Amino acid sequence: MRRTRVKICCIRSVDEAALAIAAGADALGFVGPMPTGVGPIPDDTTRAITPHVPAPISPWILTYESEPDAILAHAERCAVATVQIVQHVDPAVHDALERRAPWLRRVQVIHVEDRGAVDIMAAYGAGPHTFLLDSGRPSVDELGGTGRVHDWDVSAACVASVTTPVFLAGGLNPSNAADAIRKVRPFGLDVCTGLRPNTALDPARLTAFFDAIRAADDAVYGA
Repeated sequence: MRRTRVKICCIRSVDEAALAIAAGADALGFVGPMPTGVGPIPDDTTRAITPHVPAPISPWILTYESEPDAILAHAERCAVATVQIVQHVDPAVHDALERRAPWLRRVQVIHVEDRGAVDIMAAYGAGPHTFLLDSGRPSVDELGGTGRVHDWDVSAACVASVTTPVFLAGGLNPSNAADAIRKVRPFGLDVCTGLRPNTALDPARLTAFFDAIRAADDAVYGA
């Protein structure tokens, strides 16, 4: 049976990482320096946490960098093998990183402001290993952590337009995770603010989020 993968973002400590992993997370997001949004931590803190993340769980660094050298340096500084590129960058950036660092997994964020997101995604072709649909507004340097749901009809069109795995982010929480799976059919869900009523990762909300996902997977993808 198909299973929706889950990334728990905005991890800030070893304890939060362990909590997310115990709940069933497939990936953990660590937010690097950002102009806006919630959850940034110093790169030194990220590097201190990532050795505690066991395989096959994948630690991702969310990077504001947009040039190949700077993106690669950020990944190496944080000791991670997956970068989430939060800006819309030139597709050639992915080509350059593939040549220089074929070991580096690249997740390209697509900010869903309107149906133009489908065309933005198409322009990347097969460059990124994964896409992530979020609710930012790049024109004002709003690049994630908004807690805002975007148009899931557009998200569903984005998912249907590619064979590359697509994560869905933006305003997810235990009450709408099942609807997101039914309407968008993403490869995975990515959540931050919806599990953090007081900035800290909330164990009860975390459990409820995974319960909702598993029930939705059974209903949508079960035999």
